[in-house]
Amino acid sequence: MDNKGIIEMTLETLLKILDYSSDEIFVLDCEKRIIYVNRVCERHYGLKPKDVIGKYNVELFEKGYWKPSIVPYVYKNKKPCSLKQQTYIGAELLTSAIPILNDDGEIDFVVITSTEIKNQKMELAEEGKLELNTTHSLEKKRFVTNSEKIKRILTFCEKVAPTESTILIQGESGTGKGVLSSFIHNISKRKEGSFLTINCAAIPEDLLESELFGYSKGAFTGANKTGKAGLIEAADKGTLFLDEIGEMPMPLQAKLLQVIQDKQFIPIGSSEVKKVDVRIIAATNQNLLQMVENKLFREDLFYRLNVIDILLPPLRDRKEDIIPLTYTFLNKFNKKYNENKVISEECLNILIHYSWPGNVRQLENLLERLVVVSDSVIQIADLPDMITENVGDVTHLSLSTTLDKALDQTTRILIRKSYQKWKSSRKVAADLDISQTKASKLIREHCQDLML
Repeated sequence: MDNKGIIEMTLETLLKILDYSSDEIFVLDCEKRIIYVNRVCERHYGLKPKDVIGKYNVELFEKGYWKPSIVPYVYKNKKPCSLKQQTYIGAELLTSAIPILNDDGEIDFVVITSTEIKNQKMELAEEGKLELNTTHSLEKKRFVTNSEKIKRILTFCEKVAPTESTILIQGESGTGKGVLSSFIHNISKRKEGSFLTINCAAIPEDLLESELFGYSKGAFTGANKTGKAGLIEAADKGTLFLDEIGEMPMPLQAKLLQVIQDKQFIPIGSSEVKKVDVRIIAATNQNLLQMVENKLFREDLFYRLNVIDILLPPLRDRKEDIIPLTYTFLNKFNKKYNENKVISEECLNILIHYSWPGNVRQLENLLERLVVVSDSVIQIADLPDMITENVGDVTHLSLSTTLDKALDQTTRILIRKSYQKWKSSRKVAADLDISQTKASKLIREHCQDLML
């Protein structure tokens, strides 16, 4: 092997080692272009290195992947600095930037490292105090996405949010209709008002009417002696989100129509007409137009609700969101249960190729279960049978097109699968019919994260 081959192999080994770092490592050039990032960025932002390298740092910052940015300060002052950041999928990071200067004192490169922090108070590490705003919080109920479909929907929402029009959000159960409605409220003119939610399918008809419209004192047996304001009145100057609107009984549909058309209603047991300024956002996983044709939903209410319609695609049609959502929920439940679980590459590959009939809600529930029941590294064996049995063998789906890379990837898959099962170089050697020396070498090369 010539020297050139040795250098290339050494570089490949170094890059593999950096991928196993617990810290995120970014390298920027003098033009603030990202020339290297290790695989930890996938955990922090839901982006693969290939989606990041070559982009300018400001492109990702302006898309809101993290706040605040350390880059302007380090390029301006040419000094090391640190600050606390928050990513859009919920990770909190302590980020440090170190400039590498050339002989003329100008920046050649900047190396940025980010470490996840948990419930710790971090201070800026710079001589003299660095005045940067680190109290930025991401928008409440931010819609985590890398999907162009969802990004187009969010852009559309930004256009319609400032209006007073009613909105109908349609989509399968668990696609995030409630999160999207909250997002719309938070960027609307009503963001200082209340955002109230009621699930029309979860409450019996008689209770649903009193919850929505309220009642006067003595309206019925068991009623509060002073009466009670309903959610419509409580949402005055704000937004009322009616989930599963298709389950609303026909008599209540007529009363809701009056609220939308005339901005007024009459509480149960009262003769007093109350004025209200409320915006209605409704959601359903049913075909309301078909229900109208079957006389199960009022046609006039449907068209009043459907002034602006939004269709949320299922998770299986936006697979690029599975990685960021997985890490969002992993961060969430690690914090909730005071854990620090990580997820294996093989397990993540299974999640990407599963069809997700329960959509985002199913993924969230699964991650909570995995954080609770798994060891330090979440493996394929931790997944429920209903997922693994409906995915099949996905090893062939991610193989590279070149022979050398395909062989290397196949070796990695086989050695990791065997090591997960046997946890012993001797048993792995027997399982794969190779020498124990070769098994030990391959385990060191491909299974470092499984040895945690």
